[in-house]
Amino acid sequence: MIAYFLLVAAVAGERLVELVVSSRHARWAFARGGVEYGRAHYPVMAAVHAALLISCVVEVVAADRPFLPWLGWPMLAVVLAAQALRWWCVATLGNQWNTRVIVVPGLPLVTHGPYRWLRHPNYVAVAAEVAALPLVHTAWVTAVVFTAANIALMSVRIPVEERALATVR
Repeated sequence: MIAYFLLVAAVAGERLVELVVSSRHARWAFARGGVEYGRAHYPVMAAVHAALLISCVVEVVAADRPFLPWLGWPMLAVVLAAQALRWWCVATLGNQWNTRVIVVPGLPLVTHGPYRWLRHPNYVAVAAEVAALPLVHTAWVTAVVFTAANIALMSVRIPVEERALATVR
């Protein structure tokens, strides 16, 4: 159980690093005339992601969820793959990557790296992580609830991002 809590703490730490990188990129974008879209849903998204991490720990403790190797190890592999995909997205987009939707006028749409194959690869990484992280330690209620919450969030977020990206074309 301690190893799982350390994993969740590591993911929380990674999320904090994302926020630092995002903040730096936002300053870069705004200095170049960047325009933010969809600001209203951002606090909800942040709250859901924080609640996911808390719920992972609470469910494992409160419901005394066991670690099942046949489930836990493959889900850990999915979590690690999601992290790799996320940071590939960050590296590919460079200063254009952000946790917020900010478009800098005049910059072309990125179509290399994982964006060569997927329109929104970062959201694939998020979806995989949201489903897999709780299942590393059989927190299946958290996996179901937050996967549903993530689907609801993405039903708002992706259209916002698509409208923002349409200004680039």
